[in-house]
Amino acid sequence: MRPTPARLTLLLFAATTGFAATDSRLPRSTPEAEGVDSAAVLSLVGALEQRVDAVHSIMLLRHGRVVAEGWWAPYAPGDLHLMYSVSKSFTSTAVGLAVQEGRLSVDDKVLSFFPDLAPANPAAQMKNMRVRDLLRMTTGHEHDSAPLMRARSDGAATRAFLETDVEHKPGTHFLYDSGGPYVLAAIIQRLTGTTVEDYLQPRLFEPLGIGLHSWGRSPEGVDFGDGGISLRTEDLAKFGQLYLQKGIWNGRRLISEKWVEAATSRQTSNGSDPNGNWDQGYGYLFWMDKLPGFRADGAEGQFCIVLPEYDVVLAVTGGTSNMAGVMDTVWQYLPPALRYMALPPNPAAQAGLARKLASLTLPVQGGALHSPIESKVSGRTYSLDTNERGLQSVAIDFTGANPVLTIVDAGGRHPIACGLGQWVRGRTDFYPRISDLFAVDSQGIAACGAWAGDDTFNVKLCFDETPYTLTLSFNYTNGRLQLEWNHPLRWESNRHIQIAGHEIVR
Repeated sequence: MRPTPARLTLLLFAATTGFAATDSRLPRSTPEAEGVDSAAVLSLVGALEQRVDAVHSIMLLRHGRVVAEGWWAPYAPGDLHLMYSVSKSFTSTAVGLAVQEGRLSVDDKVLSFFPDLAPANPAAQMKNMRVRDLLRMTTGHEHDSAPLMRARSDGAATRAFLETDVEHKPGTHFLYDSGGPYVLAAIIQRLTGTTVEDYLQPRLFEPLGIGLHSWGRSPEGVDFGDGGISLRTEDLAKFGQLYLQKGIWNGRRLISEKWVEAATSRQTSNGSDPNGNWDQGYGYLFWMDKLPGFRADGAEGQFCIVLPEYDVVLAVTGGTSNMAGVMDTVWQYLPPALRYMALPPNPAAQAGLARKLASLTLPVQGGALHSPIESKVSGRTYSLDTNERGLQSVAIDFTGANPVLTIVDAGGRHPIACGLGQWVRGRTDFYPRISDLFAVDSQGIAACGAWAGDDTFNVKLCFDETPYTLTLSFNYTNGRLQLEWNHPLRWESNRHIQIAGHEIVR
């Protein structure tokens, strides 16, 4: 289940050139004018920084207006950000629109859409699986079907799902099963003759003014309904605001109120811990919140939190394994910041919050900016031993204002400028499969480096259209190189590897 690189490259090129034919910004206001305490929001931002290792952006809407927004450098407002399972809620929206148009019912049997792909003798419970079971994560599977679907050598992911055994009666057993939303995307494509992304374009993206987006696509040509969309932070907030407004945007109904109510209400129980962030119930590909409300969330810290009682939408992107920490901090600090009436102007508090939001940054690589040995190793190429990442050689040129790291692998030669004490942004064709849902020919990157000692230069590589940051450590000793690769958020076994290198004498 891999996307088509060429298709995403065009969309991401549009992002870098600033092309956005249908862009429209949300209205802005001051916190106090919308009944929000600037000092309390400042405390929320500070607590997130202290408790969570990598928050990348935050945008707070009150009464439909943006009252606080910030991006941790090198992330920026115009960046697309891989949303992972937030995509499921967009897939839910596509299903709701198809129901609204009379194309299907949530009670339709899944097999009915795929007579050509269904096995000759499907599992007994597969015959009973309905669209609503996919929406509620009650397919009846004992294990997530997505890994099995991705492992399919012929790319026939939908067929793989239909061939699975179904251990429980559909509708009776909650399991977070990412294969279901993927099949929903396949159903939409069967019904409409177009992908979920293209189906949503005139019905959702254009009315909301979402100009830039991308959606990873599988080898069989189906959008990853379970996790493939990339959006900007403001566009994520727009999506939440649309659901807060029960499907109405600029006075026009986009989604039926009946669907919004059903999708964002508790459709099934999913746990028994009253304090658990993932135990409050599940709707139609939306999570229920501990505070009265609902959310879309995605791996590594992507959130669209909607709190109707407070008339609030909060969009957050990140690169953290501590997703519970993000939510627990929000539950603790956000409600005390909210009032039901406007507050008196507070220029000092507003200025303090504005300064903080304007100066947000992920930590740059710590250490010295120079080393006594940098002139000795500058520009020298080191051949690398065979390694699981497929790296062939590396070199760092220290002669310019910004060191330039050059990595050679099977994909070619990849020069990357590294700031000293600061992030330097650029684009690269290195590591195009940093995520299987985000495989592109070119992607955004930001880099910074410093010397951890006289013989060790460390580099942080932030792939700023994804949640991921990679750290490389170069230890130079007697003409040899020891390279350490650390990728803390990868789901693979090779998140931390060591590679030996030998200087190439020319």
